[in-house]
Amino acid sequence: MNLIRHTDSKYKNKLAKIIKVSSLFDPVIEKQTIEIIREVECNGDDALLKLSRKFDNASLNYSDLKVKADALSKAWSNASSETKNAIRIAKSNVILFAKQSMRKNWKIQNTQGGTVGEKFDPFQRVGIYIPGGTAPLASTSIMTIALAKAAGCPEIVACTPCDKYGKVNSDLLAAINNAGATEVYRSGGAQAIAAMAYGTNTIKPVQKIFGPGNAYVVAAKRLLFGRVSIDLLPGPSELFILADSSANAAYVAADLLAQAEHGSGHERVWLATTSKNLITKTKKEINKQLQPLQRATLIKKALKKNGWIINIKSIDEGISLANQIAPEHCEIMLKSSKNAINQITTAGAIFVGPWSPTVLGDYVAGPSHTLPTGGAGSSFSGLTVDMFQRRTSIVKYTKQALFRSIKTIKTFSELEGLDGHGSSAEIRLLN
Repeated sequence: MNLIRHTDSKYKNKLAKIIKVSSLFDPVIEKQTIEIIREVECNGDDALLKLSRKFDNASLNYSDLKVKADALSKAWSNASSETKNAIRIAKSNVILFAKQSMRKNWKIQNTQGGTVGEKFDPFQRVGIYIPGGTAPLASTSIMTIALAKAAGCPEIVACTPCDKYGKVNSDLLAAINNAGATEVYRSGGAQAIAAMAYGTNTIKPVQKIFGPGNAYVVAAKRLLFGRVSIDLLPGPSELFILADSSANAAYVAADLLAQAEHGSGHERVWLATTSKNLITKTKKEINKQLQPLQRATLIKKALKKNGWIINIKSIDEGISLANQIAPEHCEIMLKSSKNAINQITTAGAIFVGPWSPTVLGDYVAGPSHTLPTGGAGSSFSGLTVDMFQRRTSIVKYTKQALFRSIKTIKTFSELEGLDGHGSSAEIRLLN
């Protein structure tokens, strides 16, 4: 990992450079993604088959794009009892958490006596992207599809990439099936996002797209915003750890390694600490724990490119740094964490204390692990069930309430030079 100390010359400039870097904006990736989107828009299923050959080395037919219902049922039947139990437990916690966040219809009377309120309906057709490839994220199925199911979405479309043989990981299919998807397609990357946005002969367009993905998936979601509704921009994994001398170096190292192992090479991890001793011990633990890990080579690549140990002058400086970076995950390992919890306002999720590793959020705690990355946390929150609900305002006035409002209406219509606006209300009181 790269090391920066508050005593270094140009320390602030070095920090500014780190903060400025975002996984969301890469001109090369954006250009390539635009080409993929245009190809899918113009050529539909043909483009999906072509791009599957190009990116997944998979030779698919039109009939292969959709995963058949019996294949989904078989995947669940073939899953081990341990896998089924883990899926059920995680799903139960996600739904329990989701039900607390559901928005409910409401209405009140305003100052003129008109009835106003809102109703919340589930989106009727949503698209969920589930990353696959070298790390089929079964947990993401639960963290997204189960929310759509809890919100009452009747049509839940899942897209996930296949391998070179046209197969999707069986346990991933089991999780997708149990979570509640109504349609599943073998399509990954930016092309899957484009297919759900524009529609093809096989995949009907959706109203809103959800789910994390690699840099190309995130670029596609950003570029297609407006053509289709988008949840947020969850890209390559991130972890920021704020620690003092009380932190356990073995825990710190393990969590940094865990979030760097996804394999895209765009993962970003930071340790900000006031303790030089913790830095020394953490570096030793990283070297020790890295060796037996299956993805050691990929982790080394991520840590070299975007792994930072920062020796900060104070915890307050670390809090400020966290808010500027707006990390996907933020772990607080301090003797006293209350102030940091209250003052860190841009993290996707906060994990407090030595017994709350980020992996809890990844798999089982309850909040969705689909979180903003690349600094988007300063503007976006993580995925919640109410994002699957569509808000509609409702207005109902009586004649008396309209009469009490007419003076205000006419004033605004005259002010704006839109006399037809005023007349549309006044005509109702003249008859």
